[in-house]
Amino acid sequence: MLHKSVAWCRRNMPTRESMESNRMLRPVAHRVMEPGLWRFNRRSVPRGVALGMVAGFLFPVAQIAIAALFALPFRANVPVAALTTFITNPLTTPFLWFLAYRIGAWLLHSDAPVIAQPVAEATDWLHRLTGALGWLWDKGPAFALGLVVLTTACALLGYALSALGWRLWIARKWRHRPAANRI
Repeated sequence: MLHKSVAWCRRNMPTRESMESNRMLRPVAHRVMEPGLWRFNRRSVPRGVALGMVAGFLFPVAQIAIAALFALPFRANVPVAALTTFITNPLTTPFLWFLAYRIGAWLLHSDAPVIAQPVAEATDWLHRLTGALGWLWDKGPAFALGLVVLTTACALLGYALSALGWRLWIARKWRHRPAANRI
């Protein structure tokens, strides 16, 4: 399964040449096509993971483009930042948003029970809509705070795990290297 996922990513990931030929990127191509942004190294990959998580969690639309734009000033790996945004998808987003709300409610101590009133008529849609907007207005600060806290925690954890994974991968490569090649 992992091999299929890696093969899919390699097939669908835009190449440097395809991006250079894109007419929309021509004005900023000199900045976007900088080789350091496309190289996989121990510094750029964890930065790309962290920035991809931030873009994936905080921005519900245009996540890949925003992650790529974030990668430019932070010298992060652009493909890794773009691929990491897929942590939020239609299957994971409702769970993550609920978790963000629960974290924010816990931090703000706003876990008061909601008293629901029975719906009198099915045609009372305006009352239900204003009630839902009122509920969202009341719970919005808890959700926003929780989303910021969850984003920060996941970005830091993603950075640390990818840096550790990179380090372990390099250590494994050095261990399995033939003795004749070691200096």
